[in-house]
Amino acid sequence: MNGQYTRFPTDLADIVQMNAGIVVDGFTPETGELGRIMGATGSGITFNANPTFEDFGADIDNVPANSWQLKRLVSYDPVASGTFRTMTAALARQLVAAGEYGAADETHIIPGHALKASDFKDVWLIGDYSNSTTPGAGFIAIHLKHALNTVGFKWKSNKDGKGEFEFEYHAHYDLDAPDEAPFEVYVRGANV
Repeated sequence: MNGQYTRFPTDLADIVQMNAGIVVDGFTPETGELGRIMGATGSGITFNANPTFEDFGADIDNVPANSWQLKRLVSYDPVASGTFRTMTAALARQLVAAGEYGAADETHIIPGHALKASDFKDVWLIGDYSNSTTPGAGFIAIHLKHALNTVGFKWKSNKDGKGEFEFEYHAHYDLDAPDEAPFEVYVRGANV
């Protein structure tokens, strides 16, 4: 490498995020213990925290717009999206959002119109963060609190290919803890 600024971090092998990652229903960052993998994904996973800001000086005479002292972060709309390539009845119920199992058959999902507290589930996105294969070493984990799939049940089949089930999980605030953001991020390198 010839350029003065043509460089890379010396610990690159330990801090580069690798592979597609997984979507799980639980994770313990302290130990690296995984919950249930919700489904195999295809084409990776996308996460955006989507903050909403308000400029409290916008309607005050003689105050410059976008002054940092009067800027307030109002809320986040964290969203994880991607495509599942596998399907189970439990995952289908979650993708329907307000779904119930049939009374006599848990393979029968009946869409409803009323959201219940049990429809909001915590979802974790976890990606490898190093070349280490030691459990709990080297990961990026995003915890979406009270997540709900908001695009409905979408299924796309392919000739000679795999089915695709689109998801878009939005995390939600909790009225019992309104000052807590509805997501958390954990980053642990391999050498922690």
